[in-house]
Amino acid sequence: MVDVRQRAPIRVGLAGWDYPDWDGIVYPRKRSRGFDKLRWIARFVESIEINSSFYRPVRPAVAETWVRRTESAAGFRFTAKAHRSWTHEIAPDLDIAVRDTLDGLHPLRDAGCLGALLVQFPQRYHWTPAAADHLERLAARCAGWPLVVEVRHRSWESGPAEEQLRRLGIGWCVVDQPLASRTTIQRLDRLTSGVGYLRLHGRNHDRWFDPDAGRDERYDYRYSPAELEPLADVARELAGRAEEVFVVQNNHFRGQALANALQLRHLFEGEKPRSPQGLVETFPDLATDVQAERETLF
Repeated sequence: MVDVRQRAPIRVGLAGWDYPDWDGIVYPRKRSRGFDKLRWIARFVESIEINSSFYRPVRPAVAETWVRRTESAAGFRFTAKAHRSWTHEIAPDLDIAVRDTLDGLHPLRDAGCLGALLVQFPQRYHWTPAAADHLERLAARCAGWPLVVEVRHRSWESGPAEEQLRRLGIGWCVVDQPLASRTTIQRLDRLTSGVGYLRLHGRNHDRWFDPDAGRDERYDYRYSPAELEPLADVARELAGRAEEVFVVQNNHFRGQALANALQLRHLFEGEKPRSPQGLVETFPDLATDVQAERETLF
């Protein structure tokens, strides 16, 4: 285990919270009509990464409800993905693209509960002079926002890329994922701003690159305790230098993300975090690391 004095909080969370296959596992089988999935999940994790913002800008009124629905969870923080017009289908008018995303997320930032804005580029996006210029333009339009970049291509391992991120105050996303080819970036434990960000996609290599596999099949993976230990050490090391660290589980299928998130919380805190009863019934080995809450209590 890495012997590092932890100075920054490590917030363990999930990528998204509304998945149909979580019913009866993460969420109770029997629920009242007014059951709130977000309020429920915020009882068990310390952060949520908003994925819907990648596909369409968030409406400010919706973001305001997210703030209210999680206000009882002390220290809870959101992160959010930037819209794909920033990264995948780059808009000719970047001012409008950025404005639409930031306008929707302002309620989260204004409430002090937005920890990071994830700018996720695809594998095909290489480190080039054009990419460097694009980052400059994004940083200028997002002054005061906690940007974090996630990339997939090995060209971003370069020293000049790291130097630019540091100069612009843009964070680096440490990615654990299956490797597509020799050009895919391997996990690079880099810190370029006050925000540490570790994103765990799972290691389902065979299904990840299967063109016939659906989203759930690609993310059908649960990290073993032996795999979680070194990843926890990465987060601890980042926490020794950062102001805040987020660990985001994206292996969401059948609630495996929450199972791993609670195991990580146990590693970080040394105590047994609370867990939904259905999750422990689905993954019985969790019982050694968590405290199951009976659904009849809620």
